[in-house]
Amino acid sequence: MPRGDKSKYTDKQKRKAEHIEEGYIERGVPPDEAAARAWATVNKEDGGGNKSGSGRGVPDTKVSSKRGGKIGGAKSAARPAAARAASAKKAAATRKRNAGK
Repeated sequence: MPRGDKSKYTDKQKRKAEHIEEGYIERGVPPDEAAARAWATVNKEDGGGNKSGSGRGVPDTKVSSKRGGKIGGAKSAARPAAARAASAKKAAATRKRNAGK
């Protein structure tokens, strides 16, 4: 299999890479770099292309993209209401200030 061949990846992995690539492009990353980063992310999270055979498709539960929302939500909920309100007001002021630029 030549380098860059994506035939061993599942359809889900291909969709995942495409979605990640679109996100990078929206943030201003050049298309070639976005594609490279997207596939690197898929490889990191899924361990590369899926191999055939029983028991080889075991998911990795320590994937950072799966953990972030859970951690962030719990930490945010643990903060006092006054602190969350102050943070929201500060963010609104920043968005208002940057809207004119």
